[in-house]
Amino acid sequence: MSNSTSVVEELLTAIPQLRPRLYFKTSLTALSHAMEDHILAGVGGALVIASFQQERFYLQEASRYLRIADLSDQLYVLSAAGTSFTSHAENYETIAFEAGDALIDEWHLVVISDSYSACLICRERLAHEDAGQPVLDQNRRFEGIWTQDPYVTQRSADILLDRIAQYRPHLRDKVQVAKRRYLHPTAAPSNRLDGKGRPDPFTQRLVTYLQAGQYKLLKAYRAMAAQERRERLVNTITSVIRQSLDATEIFEKAAAELGQALNVCRCLIYPCAATDATTTIHHEHLQPTVESLLGETWPLAASPLFDYVQDTQEIVAIADTHDPESPFRYELDSIRLLLDRWRIQSWLIAPLTYQGRLVGMIELHHCQANPYDWTEDDKALVDAIAAQLSVAIIQAEAYAHLQDLNRQLEALDLTRANLIAITGHELRTPLSTIQVCLESLATEPDMPAELRQVMIQAALEDAERMRKLVQDFLTLSKLESGRVEWNLESLAIQECVDLALSSINAHHDGAPVSNIKVKIPKSVPLVRADGEWLVEVLVKLLDNASKFTPPDGKMTIQVARSSPTHLQVTVADTGRGIEPSRLTAVFDRFYQEEGALRRTAGGTGLGLAMCRQIVEGLGGIIWAESEGKNKGSQFHFTVPIAQGKGDVRSRSPLNDPSPHRLGQPATVPGNPSVLLDD
Repeated sequence: MSNSTSVVEELLTAIPQLRPRLYFKTSLTALSHAMEDHILAGVGGALVIASFQQERFYLQEASRYLRIADLSDQLYVLSAAGTSFTSHAENYETIAFEAGDALIDEWHLVVISDSYSACLICRERLAHEDAGQPVLDQNRRFEGIWTQDPYVTQRSADILLDRIAQYRPHLRDKVQVAKRRYLHPTAAPSNRLDGKGRPDPFTQRLVTYLQAGQYKLLKAYRAMAAQERRERLVNTITSVIRQSLDATEIFEKAAAELGQALNVCRCLIYPCAATDATTTIHHEHLQPTVESLLGETWPLAASPLFDYVQDTQEIVAIADTHDPESPFRYELDSIRLLLDRWRIQSWLIAPLTYQGRLVGMIELHHCQANPYDWTEDDKALVDAIAAQLSVAIIQAEAYAHLQDLNRQLEALDLTRANLIAITGHELRTPLSTIQVCLESLATEPDMPAELRQVMIQAALEDAERMRKLVQDFLTLSKLESGRVEWNLESLAIQECVDLALSSINAHHDGAPVSNIKVKIPKSVPLVRADGEWLVEVLVKLLDNASKFTPPDGKMTIQVARSSPTHLQVTVADTGRGIEPSRLTAVFDRFYQEEGALRRTAGGTGLGLAMCRQIVEGLGGIIWAESEGKNKGSQFHFTVPIAQGKGDVRSRSPLNDPSPHRLGQPATVPGNPSVLLDD
């Protein structure tokens, strides 16, 4: 049989004046032994009722109850049914109840004799502050009544005897005998029912001593548990840091672990610098009922608390953001809309610093209606995590820089390989030609004059080819090192185009190149540039276009005003074209679309790299466009318009008002289709 009604509740309902107290298990054990010792000391003819939660607790005291049974014929022991504990009546009455009975959570002992009465009626409870911690046996706590008041003791005995009669009906006659002998219906409650009632002074001192000692032990256990929790969390995050140098992974793990450890509504961890105005939240731990901040822009410069934490480099813990007496009330009032928007009731902010430099923040939010008073353990735990995360951020930054350096080294190694391959090819071929020509001239004195002239001309052409190669290397080096002195002046773009065409025609033995079409408006403003270098850009772009355009193809030079401050020059062709994925790479040094040694067209791959350096040095930008292979290509660059006499400032490409970026597709502002032929 099972009964779900608590004996403690039934007693408190019957006697409302009673006030339950809290007892540790060690205190209950001492009280129980003190009460039992009155019987064992020779007080015979007593009523004893004991209730154990589990069989194993009963077995620890079984020998004592065998001795008590020799002194009393009214001994009743209740316990949860077990392998050896069943209902029987050998030395004394045992009553086994089911696991679902309310007695499974209770501890009772009633002793009544002619000269002594006492009762201990308690039920076990789990304290809220111990939730989630290992429950030690000596830390188990019970709430209930311990008294030597006869009235309370007899009422307790009456309740328990009724329970016994329900569990074992055949004991009703014996129970009635116990009631007639030890319970007196005429007994009245005393004037003072505080749960003590005429206590034995020695027992009272013993219990007081045990209770005080147990509270001290509990405090020590809590401190040890907090320290263990802190060390476990720090070790977990340290392990993540050691296993990964990815800041994203570290922050996600740290936010989850810290948020769960402190059971906060929201935990944010984000990198930031002292000069940042805002940051974007990417890592958080969240309770299900709280709104997420992921992806939100979090203000920093607008928050006085951010400045305070940055200046002091100390943890700020605010129990109630709505407290008018808070020392941070003025700072909080300035961001009241933010606090209300995200329901931040309690707030903790911890800086992540490394060698005095701010590298990030930890924020903990409680969003419930009641304020949360941050404990010293909370602050110590956050401080320990902050120290680990600060190092993690610096390590992640160093790793990222190392990756960038490795990429740069890989690019440098590729450049070196291309340099060796290209220069080897470009030098070996003309040197071989020069050597063959000179050897032929030296060994064949009777060589016909016409052939001799051919040999000399070939040697001179390859020598010029080598000279240009060396000159390109020197020029690019000078441009990249920033050692060029720009002679800026107001120029007509038409003159620069004419000079570039003359140079191209000269490369073709003075014959004009018929497939180049020029489109320049009749009224076009002057540009502010270095004429020599601007012509060099046009020559190299035209030379590049003619190199990859078949004889029956077409090339176009087009000029348009791309913005109020810049002209845009376009050199287009109908040649081989460029794959879209390589439109940016064509401006790299030594870039060869076909590879360094498999190309069908000559050149070192330095021309477009030089063009980029020159255009950016003149205050413009350059980019390429192409729809793909065999669909032609267009190279665009911008040149600053002359702003007036005496204005000789050169413009950085980063300040160019043109919206385009290097290597990205662009369109000419306005309507380029209305350009007039020259």
